[in-house]
Amino acid sequence: MNPTPAPYRFFAFDASYFSAKVRPALRYKGVWYRELPARPGEIRRRTGLGFIPILVTPEDETWQDSSEILDALERRHPEPPLLPATPVQRIAAHLVELYADEFGTLPAMHTRWGVELSEATTRARFAAMLGDAELGRKAADRMAGARVAIGATEETGPAIEAHLGDLLAALSSLFEAQPFLLGARMSFADCALMGPCYGHFFNDLGSRRLLLESAVPVVGWIERCSAPDPEEQGEWLADDALAPGLLDVLCVMGRDAAPLVLETVRAVERWADDNPDRLEAPPRIVGGCEASLRGTPLERIAQVYTLWMLQRTLDAYQGLEEGERARVDSALSGTGWEALLAHRPRHRVEKWGFELIFRASEERSTT
Repeated sequence: MNPTPAPYRFFAFDASYFSAKVRPALRYKGVWYRELPARPGEIRRRTGLGFIPILVTPEDETWQDSSEILDALERRHPEPPLLPATPVQRIAAHLVELYADEFGTLPAMHTRWGVELSEATTRARFAAMLGDAELGRKAADRMAGARVAIGATEETGPAIEAHLGDLLAALSSLFEAQPFLLGARMSFADCALMGPCYGHFFNDLGSRRLLLESAVPVVGWIERCSAPDPEEQGEWLADDALAPGLLDVLCVMGRDAAPLVLETVRAVERWADDNPDRLEAPPRIVGGCEASLRGTPLERIAQVYTLWMLQRTLDAYQGLEEGERARVDSALSGTGWEALLAHRPRHRVEKWGFELIFRASEERSTT
């Protein structure tokens, strides 16, 4: 247990993608916390944004952004660890997080808002959560529109479903052999993947049936991540190894996600090239990009946040010693992530409070 003078307050929603990423970490760390309804007014008052979840510390500090929440929990409560200390496992975990945050939304939004049963029941849950049918309808309409904006359309549906089928098959094989992604202990990679797998696939009636009929080992992993038992936690694989099953998972992810992430980042960089006077207050969406998924053309919005998430992975990779990077390159060879790890962005995105900016000014970077 990690005692604190007062509980953390976790403003979340059971069917929320990124709430599902943070919740397992809180349980794994054994911190005292209370989960509270995602109150839009309170969240906007604290952050100026409408994103959930947020975590409020015992000292009344507000943490926002699921990746930064996991980082802050790891710093404040380092035991039990979520972040592998060895280079290959650490970068593999970052790639899973990058996949989950920047590509996993595609199958998650498709299975929720592109399947009649899942959409209808999720709309009912939104109304129940907000306590108002009209507010629930408006919130659901926004999310249904976001599905199309990120590229989950009727035309791309078959390619998305093919990707999801391959991913669930690879994950099922892996979880038949070991309890978690990196071995016998949870990591932040497991937390990240719980975003789509619990937040959407397990919550939504249409995709839950798919899991129970074709991916029971994944359901077992979801149950382990939802209630991590400290007495049953083992260790990550010895000698910085990755299980063959995890390499299969990374291949499915890398083949489909890495090109799409790179095309999005390139669109963001082109916008930054063309708008030097707007870099300190950029919009979160800076146009669109064209890509493809398994041969199917796909158009989606280009979000500045995708560059921030790629930087997060590249910073971890570039921070390794030369020999460690060589080990990572060798371990991940053939997974489809090579071009992404080799990318060197022309622009850098920083956080200023809860907002994203390009290249913090000298004044901001020193305060």
